Amino acid sequence: MAATNALPSREWRTSYLLAIREADRNKISLRIAEAQREIVVRARELFNVPGDNIEEGQALEDALYALQALKSCLIYRTN
Repeated sequence: MAATNALPSREWRTSYLLAIREADRNKISLRIAEAQREIVVRARELFNVPGDNIEEGQALEDALYALQALKSCLIYRTN
């Protein structure tokens, strides 16, 4: 039985890739926030979807970790 997800898995990945590739310092914080929000939404969706979602769940965790690291680097560089 296929579950319908409001946010297909490729959507969070696209936002994540846009955030980590953003070169404009004026846009990067917004991109990071958007990606983090979409990742959290997807993680909540997966929680309610039956089946084995371990791989995507791990990918979500890894992406959040990477975004937080990027955010920390940006804060460090501005101080």
